Formats: sequence, C-alpha cells, structure tokens
Amino acid sequence: MTDASDPRPDPDALLEEAAGEGRGRLKIFLGAAPGVGKTYAMLEAARRRAAEGVDVAAGVVETHGRGETEALLAGLEVLPKRAHFYRERILHEMDLETLIERRPRLALIDELAHTNVSGSRHEKRWQDVEDVLAAGIDVYTTLNVQHLETMNDRVARISGVKVRETVPDHMLEQADEIELIDLPPEDLLDRLRAGKVYVQDQAARAVQNFFTKGNLTALRELAMRAAADRVDAQLMRHMRSTATSGPWPVQERILVCLDDGPIAREVVRAGKRMADRARVGWTAVHVATDRSDRMSEEERDRLAGAMRLAERLGAETTTLREGEGGSVAATILDHARRINASRIVLGRRRSRRARPAFLAEDVAGGVVARARDFEVTLIADPPHEQARGRRRLPRWQPQAQGGAYLRAGVIMAGFTVAALALETVLPVTALSLVFMTGVIVVASIHGLGPSIAASALGFVAYNFVFTEPRLTFRVMREAELVTLGLFLVASIVTGNLAARLRARALALRDSVERTTVLHDFARRIAVAPSSEAVARAGVEQVAAAMGLDALVLRRVGTRTDVVAAEPEAEPLDMRDRTAARYTLEKGEASGCGTDTLAASRWLFLPVRASDDTLAVLAVRGPGERGMNAEDRRLLEAFASQLALAFERTDLNDALEAARLSSETERLRAALLSSVSHDLRTPLVTIIGAASTLTDDAVGYTPGTRRELAETIREEGERLDRYIQNLLDMTRLSHGALTPRRVAADLSEIVGNARRRLRSDLARFAVEMRLPPTMPAIDVDPILIEQVLVNVLDNAAKHAPDGSVLRLSARVDGPAVELAIADEGPGIPPEARRLIFEMFYRVSTGDAQRAGTGLGLAIARGIIEAHGGTIRAEATTREGSGTTIVVRLPLANPEL
Repeated sequence: MTDASDPRPDPDALLEEAAGEGRGRLKIFLGAAPGVGKTYAMLEAARRRAAEGVDVAAGVVETHGRGETEALLAGLEVLPKRAHFYRERILHEMDLETLIERRPRLALIDELAHTNVSGSRHEKRWQDVEDVLAAGIDVYTTLNVQHLETMNDRVARISGVKVRETVPDHMLEQADEIELIDLPPEDLLDRLRAGKVYVQDQAARAVQNFFTKGNLTALRELAMRAAADRVDAQLMRHMRSTATSGPWPVQERILVCLDDGPIAREVVRAGKRMADRARVGWTAVHVATDRSDRMSEEERDRLAGAMRLAERLGAETTTLREGEGGSVAATILDHARRINASRIVLGRRRSRRARPAFLAEDVAGGVVARARDFEVTLIADPPHEQARGRRRLPRWQPQAQGGAYLRAGVIMAGFTVAALALETVLPVTALSLVFMTGVIVVASIHGLGPSIAASALGFVAYNFVFTEPRLTFRVMREAELVTLGLFLVASIVTGNLAARLRARALALRDSVERTTVLHDFARRIAVAPSSEAVARAGVEQVAAAMGLDALVLRRVGTRTDVVAAEPEAEPLDMRDRTAARYTLEKGEASGCGTDTLAASRWLFLPVRASDDTLAVLAVRGPGERGMNAEDRRLLEAFASQLALAFERTDLNDALEAARLSSETERLRAALLSSVSHDLRTPLVTIIGAASTLTDDAVGYTPGTRRELAETIREEGERLDRYIQNLLDMTRLSHGALTPRRVAADLSEIVGNARRRLRSDLARFAVEMRLPPTMPAIDVDPILIEQVLVNVLDNAAKHAPDGSVLRLSARVDGPAVELAIADEGPGIPPEARRLIFEMFYRVSTGDAQRAGTGLGLAIARGIIEAHGGTIRAEATTREGSGTTIVVRLPLANPEL
C-alpha cells in the first residue's frame, strides 16, 4: 500500500494516458433532451476553432431544417454523404472512409447514438467515431442523456418512453471534454411550441407525451449528474497520474468504515442518511487485520450482515488488508485519499472492555489524530448496545483456545529438554536461541496469543534452569537480568512477526483456494451443453466446494420449479417457495441470513444477466445462521458465472429454435411446392387421360386407348414414387426407418428397379455390367430397390435422350460398389456433396427438371441406415456426366 508521505503516480493511470497518445480528442456536447441547442453549440465551437486556423470538416450535421443552425454550418466544409438503397428508398449516411482519408484536424459528427443504415461499415455511429478517433482525428459530437446505456431504464421510468438507440457508457468515460448544454424547461417548451424543435403537429404530440415539465426537469438533473460524474472521474485520474494527495474539496464522497461489533449496522444506516442528505455516493469498507481470523462466528455474521446491508442500501463495498505499517487508521486514510473521500464515518466504543478486533477506540482516535484533511464523524453505540456487546463477548479470549495454549506449553517443555541436551556444546547465552526457536514454532502453528504465552514460558524456563543460581527464579548478575529482559522482548517481537506471517499465509491460502474453486466452477459450467447440464454442474460444484445443499430454480411456464438439486432434496415448502419467487421476481437475495423472508431455511441468490433474473441459486447449511462475508461473495461469484452460462445456453436454445423454425418453414414451402406442382402434374395427366377414355362421343382406336391407359399407369407410378419419397423422408426424419436385412441378389434388385422405370428409361440405352457370380448383399431389398429407382430416375431427368446409362458393380473387400453413370452435363465439384441434402437442386450443370429434391436425400438416408455410403463423381476426366457410387455390405464377407 502506498505511503501518503511518499506519493508516487499510479502506474495504471500512467498506462491509461500512454494508451491515449496518438488518438484524437473527443468532445461531447451533452444535453437533457432534443432542442436544447447541442448542435448549435457544437457549430459555434467549430467556427471558433476554424477561425483559429484549425482544419474543420463536417462529417454529418443534422440541422432538422432549423434556419439558425444552417446559417452556422455555412462556410464550413461539409463532406458528401454516401447513398444507401434501403427498403425501396435512398438514404444518406456519413461517408466514414472519405472522412478518414480526408483527415481533417477536427471532424463534426452529430447525433452519436444514431443507428446506421444496413450495409454501412458499423451498425452504430459511435463505432464510426471510435474509428475516427483511432485515426488521430479530433471529434465534436452531440448526445442526449437518455441515450446513455445505464440511463435507459431511468428515462423509461421517468417518461414512460423506452429509448431504443443507446450509447455505451465507456464513450462518455473516454471523452476528453464534456460541455453541458442546459436550457430551463420553460424555455425549451417555448421553443417547442414555436416550432423550433419539431413541426407543429409533432410538437403538439411531444408536449403531451415526452416534453412535460416534470420529465424535462428530471432529465435535466440526470444530464447534470452525468456531466458531474465524468468531471469527477477525470479529476480522480489526474490525481492518480500526478500523485496528488487528496482529498480535493470538490464533489463530496463518504467513506463508511465497518467493524464486527453490534454498532456496525447503525454506522451503515448513518452513512446512508448522510449520503442521501448530501445526494452523493458512498463506499463501505472493512479492514482485515491479522486478528480477523480469531473473530467468533457471531462476530463474522455481524460483519457480513453489515456489509450486505450496505450493498442493499446502494454502497460500494470493499475489503482492505491492513497496511505494512500495521496501522488500521493509516490504511483507512490512505484509501480515503485514493477515492477522494471528503468525509469518514466510523463507530467508536465508549467501553474499553468491549474493544473488538477492529475499529476500537485506538483506531478511531488514530483516524481523528491523522485526518487533518477529512471530516470525521464518530457514531457512538447506545448504552443498550454496549451492555449487549459486553454480554456477548467472552470473559477471557484464551479460554477459546485452551488446547492451543496447552500445546504451546508442551512445545516449550520439549525445547527446554533440547536446551539441556545442547548445554554441553553451546554456551549458556546461546541457549536463548533455542527457546526463541520454540516461540517461532508456536507462533507459526497457533498464532499470536499462544506465541506470547510461549515467550513467557521460555523466559521462566531459561531463568529457572540456566541462570545462576539454577533451579531458582533469582538472578545474581545484572548482565543476566539484561539478557533475560532482551530475550523476553525479542521472543515477543519474533512471535508477533511469525504470527502475522502465519495469518497472511492463511489468508493467501484461502484466497488461492477460493480462486481455484471459482476457476473449476467456471470451467465446469462452461462446457455444459444445455441449461439443465449447467444447473446440474452448478449445484454439484457448490455442494462439493462449500459443503452446502444447493438448488437451482427457474421459471417453467408460469411456475418456479427446481431444475437441479444436490443432494436430491425434499420439496420446498410454501415458505421457501415464496422466498424463491420473491428473488426471481425482484432480483434481490432473500431467505436465511437476509432481512427479507428470513424465516426460510434456504438462502436464495438471484442469477442475473443484464436486467433479467434468469434463475435462483439456493443454498442451505447445517445451521440456521447466515454465512460470513467471504462465503457470501464466493456464492455471488458462483451466481454470476451461472448467469453467463445460462445466458449462453438460452441463446443457443433460441438460435436452435430459430434454425428449426427456418428448417420447418423451408420444409413446408418445399412440400407445398411438391403438392402444388410435382404431385399435381401427374394427377392432371391422369385426370385428362381418364376423361378422354370415358368420352363416348369420340371414337378412339384400340391403340390410342392402350396408349392413354399406359399414360395413366406411368403417371400413376410417378405419383406413387413422389408419395413414397415423402413418406420415406418422414420416416427418416423421425428415425422410424429400420431396414429388414436379408441376403439379397443385387441383379434381381436392379431388374425390379428397371421394370418400375421402364417408361422413363425407354429413351436411353441401358448397359448392365454385373459380374455373373455376384455374391449376395446384406440389405433390405425393398428399400435398396427404392434407392436405385431414385438414382435412375434422377439420371433419366438430367441425361440427354438417346444417351447411355451404365450400371456396373464390383466387389471391394467386405462390400459391393454399384455405379450408375450417365452422360449428362455433370455436376460442379462444389455441389457433389450438396445434392444429397433435402430440396437441393443444381442450378448449373445438369438441367433442372421437375422433382421434389428429395430422391437423393432419401437414397443417402437409406444407404447410411444399412451402414453403407453414397457419393457423386464425374463420369469423365473432363468433368461431364455424373456417376453415383453406392457401397453396400456383403451378406458373407468372409467368403
């Protein structure tokens, strides 16, 4: 911790300044509402800079038809805008590339929260501003306070209007200068009625809705506070970078110091009242010391409750470590200077007997004695609190560590025996180091109190055994008396240092353990594939790491249900469910250890992401008391990690639902296309041929009648194939297609498929190249026949009439490869895998004819159900023609 007497610049602040070098400077003209004059003020400032010889260019300035604003723009260089065609309209946006290429010294970019037209480089104009600043160009821009991201909800509550265009707060934070453009509400309403903000009909609606006097007053206050907060942040950065010792008497900030005594909650309430009266921010801190590990459970709970109360009342809470100098008061003052606090609030005990581990009278007195630059407020505990505090404190703290003191006595007795053994080789004066070693051992194991007792025991043993006259407590020589005194002092100091080192080592170990637990927790839930898996992993990690029963509750429809529990717990009673619903609806902790529904056996913590409570994490320990601050913070970290994981899985679920909806819509459109065209075409042909046959007025020859009947049969078979494909695809998509495999003859299956397509294949020369001794294949003959029908039908649609269709087969290891080749134009290489997807049709290469686009997809599904493969290749080296290769398993591969 930095000593205030030797101030040095904050390295982080210097790094921030270094990172900003080479970037342009950003100035924001901030207003409470439209019409206050932000653009007008920006143009006035730009004209002053131009008069000074600065190169100024307007990237985009929205005058909204206001004459006085357009007059200020005259004379300044206005860069041309880029046209975008959007929804049958031509819209103009700032040309970012031209502006960066032009590289003026100062660029005017109006309306920072504007959303760009689709097709621009960035979605938002503030992103364009970041690119301009990165190019080293200064920027003047305008912004209304309601467009700040963190102000959005407040503005919605004030005005009832939800602002959709927002700017992240970091844009305001990185602004080098903010100019508040303020206008009283009455003047703004007069401008509005005069038509200087909107046209008359829009102005009338605006006065009735957004532009009321109450709304404008509230927005005006928000704008002033935003500007003041930013200026205060700039002052803090300046103080850190220049090592300026605070506080500076600017915006007031209150620092509330908490201890483990009964008065802690009263100190929090007093700090809250002061902050509300002054309308400023406040911070609550606790300084952890080497004595903090000896706090009783009651004191830990009291401190944790005070910290939670401060958080609930709006304070920033921080836990500090005692400084190297060992002074709690110095640590408090150093932190107050860092945050530029102007007032320190702490508790002071009236009774010395009731002195706690932290912030007793000596700490309060130390703060008062050193706080020359601060206003210090001491909150004294009432008499009834003092009495209650005295009753709760133990009479004698060592009684709680009786075992440790007993072990300290045993250890020192052992080192006394060791000193007796070493007396023959060491001088008597050197034996004091043996006892000092024993003190260090006790301090390392049991802490400060037992080490002081060990120092006293060592002093007594050294005096009794090794000083003359021996076996008495008398000291004959003055030199030995000095040696004994120095030994006692050195033992106490050494034991104290060893005890402090032990306490810090334990604190570091606890910190490492908590960090490891949190890392394991985050890693475990990060790989969970679903919300249920995230909840299950979360409760398992919480139960294993903290030894608590854990639940995760989420909304299921209109109910709040347990989605994961570890261990499997009994159902929550009405009291617990009420607390869970409260946490889910309000986003606040409730249940055991809180001030809300504290009768519940469980502690319910909200799992929040953004402004939404996604779930509730509930824990229950063996007792009914609340947990300490460290465990509570760890649980809150678990809840934050769960929120990120739930947000990820919920987003994945939403994307999957959108994808399924898109696929369903595509399937529906394809099926409608098939029904309306591909299925209707053979139906129309059948109906027409049947109607002709039934017309007795026309005499048809027997040959004509046979031809019409053959047409009906062919179109009926085609219709049957289409319907069969649709049914097969439905069965495939639902996993209901199970092959009934038997040893089948491939030649017979090919022959049946050719017979079913004899009319379609009559236009081609079909060549069969099957081995005469083809072994049997292990397939479902009916399904494989359907595969061949689909493949041959596809070849017949795309091959030219009179060409050759070749069917060949060969045995390849434990399988048979059947190839169907055509002499069509072929399929592009990039589409050869896509033709087996549903509804895919090649738009180039093979000619596109009627079909549902399901045939080859069904073929792949059936072949893969048999454990085979199907692929598409080019028939010739030049890439023309298509060969579909089907690989099927043999019935007896070992033969």
